[in-house]
Amino acid sequence: MASVEDSALIWTRPEPGTRRPKFTRDQIASTALTIADTEGFAAVSMRRIAAELGAGTMTLYYYVRTKDELIALMDDAIMSEVLIPADEFPTHWYDALTAVAVRTWEVLMRHPWALYSLQNAPTGPNAMRHFEQSLAAVADTGLTAAGKFSLLALVDDYVQGNVLRSAEVRVTAADDEEIEAAARFAKAQFATGEFPHTQVLIGDDDPREVFPRLIGDRSEHDRFRYGLSVLLDGVATRMELSLPDR
Repeated sequence: MASVEDSALIWTRPEPGTRRPKFTRDQIASTALTIADTEGFAAVSMRRIAAELGAGTMTLYYYVRTKDELIALMDDAIMSEVLIPADEFPTHWYDALTAVAVRTWEVLMRHPWALYSLQNAPTGPNAMRHFEQSLAAVADTGLTAAGKFSLLALVDDYVQGNVLRSAEVRVTAADDEEIEAAARFAKAQFATGEFPHTQVLIGDDDPREVFPRLIGDRSEHDRFRYGLSVLLDGVATRMELSLPDR
């Protein structure tokens, strides 16, 4: 039986026990995620979710007591997407960490707002399963507990940083007038002679043509995978870990 303190966590309370409950916590969380994905996290509210489900707002409080509990459910729903089926989990640490990182990246790219809006969510069962799976990935490396945690933190930092960077680029994409104004400003700054390396990189070209040319034809996914491989190759060298046979 949960203690008084434990009852503050939604995970410790069973779902409403009617014989045929009209809704489930998973259904409520899924609806909330859809709203956040399409309209932004600010649009998520119990009233908005109730409208999508065709329910009264007060009805949902029978399933979820507070906004904090809703956030907990949303976070755990996202973490459920991150989990890799046991029969698909690689055995080698390099491949296993790659699989975990790629799956996490793909999920966060679908829900980039979560890195900002759900960062204070309490740890739920699926988050614990994800951490357990991450530890399983490095279980046979021979690293100390501190070394394993450091390695997982490195990968997490790269994954989350990449997602945040991608999200910022999408949000701050400038229109043509802003780009032209920025180009004029850049040329004026180049004339001062204080930015020789930047001037060589961009020259007199349109920034809209320069950066795609520098990036090449690789997709966001391909660039992420390349950076991840560089990171893990470096880890293998620095931490003296084996690489998988190819």
